[in-house]
Amino acid sequence: MLSWLPAKPDLSELIGAISKNPEASFEAIAALAGYRQDFLQTNRIDRVLRKRFSAPPAAWTSQPVRLAILGSSTLEQLPPGIRVAGLRRQLWVETFTGDYGLYRQDLEDEASALHGFEPNAILFVFDAASFFGAGDVLLSRQEARAQVEQAVVKITDLWEKAGRLCKGPVIQQTFLLDPLPIIGHNDYRLAGSLPSLVRAANEMLREISGEHGVDLLAIDELSARYGLEAWHDPALWHHAKQLISPVATPAYGDHVVRLLGARLGRSAKCLVLDLDNTLWGGIIGDDGLAGIQLGQGSGQGEAFVAFQRYIHSLSRRGIILAVCSKNDEANALAPFEKHPDMVLKREDIACFVANWQDKASNIRHIAKTLNIGLDSLVFADDNPFERELVRRELPMVSVPELPADPSGYGRCLCDAGYFEAATVTSDDLQRTRQYQDNQAREALLHSSSDVSGYLRSLQMKLIWAPFNDIGRQRVVQLVNKTNQFNLTTCRFGEADYDNYRAEKGSLTLQLRLQDSLGDNGIIAVIVARPEDDRPDVLRIHTWLMSCRVLGRQVEEATLNLLSEQALRQGAYRLIGDYRPTEKNAMVSSHYERLGFSRLGGETEARTEWLLDLKSYAPRETFIEIIEEGP
Repeated sequence: MLSWLPAKPDLSELIGAISKNPEASFEAIAALAGYRQDFLQTNRIDRVLRKRFSAPPAAWTSQPVRLAILGSSTLEQLPPGIRVAGLRRQLWVETFTGDYGLYRQDLEDEASALHGFEPNAILFVFDAASFFGAGDVLLSRQEARAQVEQAVVKITDLWEKAGRLCKGPVIQQTFLLDPLPIIGHNDYRLAGSLPSLVRAANEMLREISGEHGVDLLAIDELSARYGLEAWHDPALWHHAKQLISPVATPAYGDHVVRLLGARLGRSAKCLVLDLDNTLWGGIIGDDGLAGIQLGQGSGQGEAFVAFQRYIHSLSRRGIILAVCSKNDEANALAPFEKHPDMVLKREDIACFVANWQDKASNIRHIAKTLNIGLDSLVFADDNPFERELVRRELPMVSVPELPADPSGYGRCLCDAGYFEAATVTSDDLQRTRQYQDNQAREALLHSSSDVSGYLRSLQMKLIWAPFNDIGRQRVVQLVNKTNQFNLTTCRFGEADYDNYRAEKGSLTLQLRLQDSLGDNGIIAVIVARPEDDRPDVLRIHTWLMSCRVLGRQVEEATLNLLSEQALRQGAYRLIGDYRPTEKNAMVSSHYERLGFSRLGGETEARTEWLLDLKSYAPRETFIEIIEEGP
């Protein structure tokens, strides 16, 4: 079920060799997670890693995930798959498994081991029998509905208790579709049968989970995709009350971690595509426009169209598309511009690179052009040589193991879950356009000899608002995926967003940048909080910006706004923290450049900077600052 990962026939031998080598590095052990594996291999990797290391290397910028797994069945088989899956997304996951069936007591008892664990994520795993028994085929439809509603009320009550304990993600596994039908294909006509109750409960959970900020682990859909037997073993259920079979735990863990990763900003942002035999069949430089396989007339041609349609849908929901092809550019562009069956068009591609350089170098160029990290990229190529080259040269880039048959390309990319999202915002839907507009700005800048004139010509507007209901999802998304221009890299979720919004004396800002070439969406977030209950001093808890708007005086305009609002609420000093990570060195001199003075008492993990607002003179910029209307 990990078919998108490359196979390594000697993986067991490699695990054994590393386990015997006391000098094996963290990276060498973690790299084992990147190969296709069974549950025995997963458990061995987990044991080796946990025996050698109690924490991840300092280079891993995200804080450890402390995941509590609570449920009505045996849970001990689940953590190894989750922990190893975390390595594939650079997430160090520490786990707590609640005692069998004691999830409510654990949540309510502040002296419990669960509270002592201090989770920042919670996963609920329930079996249907615990909520519905064996069902009752004599129930009326109204009675069955009432039973489902009663079960869901119990579950939402648990969500609320979990939310009070844990400020991070809460994940609810849907009920497994294990019950045996009573009358066969038309079992839904018996509203009180266990299969009908389970389907109705899952549907209701889907309807309400979003408003509670809870993410669903759709185990019912996964069992339909792979077969119930792949996930659930009745013998193990009856003998050991294991709802999820150990055989399925590597894939189960991957699905849990992709949900965690989506909330923590670890999902990929950009799909980099090869062209020949990836988007169409054949070689455009040799076969010509009429000779490539694409569209009606052959199974291969239709498979490539289906793959392009899937990619186009990814683009429309906010995934950036790029091209990396060994080709003459004119040949590479021809199908996009002239072939009637091309689903993808040139305007769908945010960065188009076609030349004869090696693909690892070109992928570095794409990341630099788009101003995103290499770990945000997924590279899809039909050629095993090119895939392995990129894996070796750029291990932070995700490279799915595409099957030989193009009809499986879309399924492979989908199953890998690189682009898992908890929510889709309006800014996501404009992502490709925003990157294209940004390249147009860069081209205009490079063609201009007068930078000031260029900035003035953009007619920029910085539109601001305090935290509000409308911006919640986008702000939280930006907070959890921004690494480079992020002064503190403090992550927070929707509950924290609401707390900052309500906190007395706190100053919150969400900023949108518009100009003559388009709308960049929300590009910056500020949270400044009172220092030791002193309303005249605000400490900047969060200052982050999208790297897409660097070099346009946005930093200066933001400080002008921040100082104005701070003074308005009675603050006369700003203290800014800089907490260095592997990825945010670009902002190491941010406060100094803006006129802050360095405070004493700094450490390697933190420096502090002070700005006296009484003497601060607003910086001149070509940006108009506008408060967003109601």
